[in-house]
Amino acid sequence: MSVDSAFPIEVFSGGAPQRVLNALLPEFERATGHPVVATFQIVSQIQERLTAGARPDLILLPKQLLSQIATTVPLRTEGRGTLVRIGIGVIVRDGADLPDVSDEAGFRLMLRQAKAIALADPRTPSGRHLDQMLLRLGLAEELKERLIHKGAIHGGGELVQSGEADVGLYLVSEVQHITGVRVAGQLPPALQQQVVYASGIPVSEKPAEPAMSLLRFLKAPEHTARWREGGFQPVELP
Repeated sequence: MSVDSAFPIEVFSGGAPQRVLNALLPEFERATGHPVVATFQIVSQIQERLTAGARPDLILLPKQLLSQIATTVPLRTEGRGTLVRIGIGVIVRDGADLPDVSDEAGFRLMLRQAKAIALADPRTPSGRHLDQMLLRLGLAEELKERLIHKGAIHGGGELVQSGEADVGLYLVSEVQHITGVRVAGQLPPALQQQVVYASGIPVSEKPAEPAMSLLRFLKAPEHTARWREGGFQPVELP
């Protein structure tokens, strides 16, 4: 099958899997002949586009957000499921002392000593979790003038690279490959939230099989190592 005659697949995805997908999608195109057009945006923007009527062939978003979308955007039974999961990590500038974030006390000390903290956009699941976590820790008021809410997909991690922020709190997959920063560790277990990416295929007149073939490719065992290198756990969750 030639690329010209193959059915094109339009994908809407949040930013967390972008690096892994940018590596895997060309391999899928070469193997199947299906051209893939992928759009990566902050998840709230994707939700807005879907609500406004956009109907891509495949949606990859955090599970809880996809469940919300399914209440207004009909999704096919086939294609619903979980793909990968990813935790929130702490990044610092290359060469800086690595903070001890293995427990809540060390994590709290790091935040209180930081002059500026970059963190995920509060319109995303991880960003909302971080804001709620700061409230639970009793640090929201103390730190509010030092917080810089900026999505990783819009350059949040680069604020740490440039020194504008001392630390950054982001999904590991979004920031671990940024030149000039290091991952100090993930949030302590009691403060962590694993973001589970899920898949959905909108109901439309377009055939579902091309999107299903892409999902099967992404979940194939031979790609497990690629997902792990990207910071994900490629496991099927309930």
